[in-house]
Amino acid sequence: MSEKACRKCRLIVTGDVCPMCKDSQLTRSWEGYILITDPNGEVGKAIGAASPGKYALKIK
Repeated sequence: MSEKACRKCRLIVTGDVCPMCKDSQLTRSWEGYILITDPNGEVGKAIGAASPGKYALKIK
């Protein structure tokens, strides 16, 4: 199953609906990713991460 990125929160998912924001607008056109372990850390806050996970850096 290919990974898709949520257009709303940028979380990388494998299903058809984002488990974080419940949005179904997903895309396979994304580049790079970052693993967030602490969403309250400086990087997590900078990208708007709501929970730990794998986030797309760029959505095309």
